[in-house]
This record gives sequence, structure tokens and C-alpha cells, in this order.
Amino acid sequence: MNQIEFEQTVADAFDALPEKFKKKIENVGFVVEKEVRPAELQERGIRFHGTLLGLYQGVPLSKRGVNYSLVLPDKITLFKNSIEQLASNDDQKTKALVQKVLYHEIGHYFGLNESEVRGWEQRRKNNKQIS
Repeated sequence: MNQIEFEQTVADAFDALPEKFKKKIENVGFVVEKEVRPAELQERGIRFHGTLLGLYQGVPLSKRGVNYSLVLPDKITLFKNSIEQLASNDDQKTKALVQKVLYHEIGHYFGLNESEVRGWEQRRKNNKQIS
């Protein structure tokens, strides 16, 4: 999948989000990078290149106070090469994984910790209502 197709896949995954989530997402930039920068891996204690599929950077919605304003946008980054490698360069698997990674990072935007995000993903997988 080329860069433009991958970016469109990310846009399609965002468009597929439930409206109740999309309308709460504000001031967030969605970025596709080919590879993880080593400094990002080091900052997060990740030893092996390719294990980081996505990254949320910002102040989670649940941690914002009444004085939260005049700030740069939060950033959700998806790492193209890592995602495609895990999906064995299969376009359908890549699309499914992009959607999963996007949901995961949006969970962090809403303030869910890693354990809560994984529970959220499991409920989504089981076709139960996400709350």
C-alpha cells in the first residue's frame, strides 16, 4: 500500500468511528509516519523496532481542566511500516489493523490507560456497546 492509500485508510477508519466519538474529538492531528523514530522508542522503553504501531501525544480529555485552552493540537501517529509488517503487507489485514490502532490511540485521547483501552477493544471485538 503506498503512502496515499495508507493515509486514505486512516481517514476511512476515522470516518467509520461512531458519531458519538467523532463529535468529541477536537484539536487532534492525525499523522502517518513510515517508521518510528528511535528517540520515541527510547522515551517509552520499547526495545525492538516495529513494536510501536501508534502513538498518542497530548493531554487526555479526562485530564483537561477548565483552564485548558490555547494549546497545540494533540497528535495521534500511526506507523505505516510497523502496521504493514504486522499485517504481512496484506491490504485487508492492514485496513483492519489501522482501524484497531486508531481506536486504541483514540482511547488514550479519551483518557483510558493501557488496560482500559484493551478492555474497550475487547468489548468492541465482541460487538458489545463501547462506553
